[in-house]
This record gives sequence, C-alpha cells and structure tokens, in this order.
Amino acid sequence: MQLPFHKYQGTGNDFIIFDDRRETFPVSRGLIARLCHRRFGIGADGLMLLQNHPDYDFRMVYFNADGNPSSMCGNGGRCLVKFARSLDVFETETVFLAVDGPHEARVGDGLVHLKMADVDQIQRKSAYDFLNTGSPHYVTFVDNVQATDVVGQGRTIRYSETFRPGGGTNVNFVERMKDSTLFVRTYERGVEDETYSCGTGVTACALAASYRELESPVRIKTIGGDLQVSFRKEGAQKFTDIYLIGPASKVFEGEITL
Repeated sequence: MQLPFHKYQGTGNDFIIFDDRRETFPVSRGLIARLCHRRFGIGADGLMLLQNHPDYDFRMVYFNADGNPSSMCGNGGRCLVKFARSLDVFETETVFLAVDGPHEARVGDGLVHLKMADVDQIQRKSAYDFLNTGSPHYVTFVDNVQATDVVGQGRTIRYSETFRPGGGTNVNFVERMKDSTLFVRTYERGVEDETYSCGTGVTACALAASYRELESPVRIKTIGGDLQVSFRKEGAQKFTDIYLIGPASKVFEGEITL
C-alpha cells in the first residue's frame, strides 16, 4: 500500500501529515512509531491525519512519536492548518476539531494564528506552575536555561510520583531574558526527549509569566525559532482569547509503502 505524505515543521517541531479525508490510513501504534523514527522511518516528533468532519472544516487526529494518541499539539495544529490551506480546504480563516475541542485559526503575513482552549485553573507551587493548555505542562523558571539538563530533569519530573499516575506531564524550563522575551526549552512526553519547540508548552509558559509582570503578547524564543502568545486575563486564574502565533512551513513530500 503506497500513500503520499507531507512533512511540515513549526519552529523546528516537525510532523508527518497524511491527507486522510477518505480514512484509508491503517492506524496502528507500531506503524506510526516506525514512521516517526529518525533512523528507520521518515522521522518526526509526531504524526497527524487530516480528516473530514460534518460540522467543521476538518478534523485533526494527532499521534505522538511513540505511536500513541496524544492530547492537543499547538505547533502540530498550526502545521495542519497550513497543510489544509494548501489543499484549499479554506481561504484565510478556519474552524477545525481537535482532541480538546474546536479551534479557530487564520493564516496571514507568513504566520498561523491558532486559538487555543481557554484555561481556568493554574496550580501555583513554590517551585513550579502546573496547568493544562490542551496538554498538561509543568513550568519552572530558571536562571540559565541553556545550562539546564532538560532531558535528565524533564524525564525525572515527567515520571515522578506526582505526575505519573495522571499519565505524566510535559516539562518546561523558562528563562526570562533582559528584553522580557522568554527562552523556553521543553521535554515532551510521548517523544520522551527535548523538542525544538512545543506550542502548548510555550502557551503555558506565557500564561505563567503573566504572574511575573509580563503582559500580552509575550514573545518567546525556542531552539527552533520565535513564537508569540497573546491572551486575555480575567480575574486571578482565567485566561481567554489565547492565540499561539508563529510560522509553519512544508519541508518536503513523498510517497511511502506501508
């Protein structure tokens, strides 16, 4: 069975995408993990299917690199929006369905503006903040993020007794730069490694930074490039009109035998 695929990246967070509007992709954990493998497959942080939906422009189906179905992926959502635009599924604005509900998005000026789910609860601890921006995120502020052992510390926190019973968590290390930009590095569950960028992660970091005198929009630097997060803060813990803003581009396309 031969299927065409497309490879996209959003600030270095890369994804394999299949146009699955006919729902012919043979979903299996082993196959998806093999396709995402960087030595024996195409190589990616995750795999997405673009499917039809009767009530929305399209449906986003996302899998982590380990082959398991995943919670929301912000950079993946931006890449899938760009892919859907290339198929003329919409012109400039769209509404699609993801695992955490509907999302609005628009494409313009070389950027994808993706509206994220509202956040109405943040657990604020002395050493970290914990919140769900479509995926669960641990956010801790550090003095030197470049010197941080992201994989070692991230894996320890991800599998700790605090978070393991709930399926684990993504772990973000954040440094506030002199120009108030946030430099974010993220250990992602499902990838089980540091990624070049994490959309739901930088969103979580921007919201956490609002308690540290940063106002919307928050500029964010990742290993893979620059992003922005805008939001409206209502009261002590509620955030609405959250937008993840950044570039997304096609890397290459091909055909693979499954």
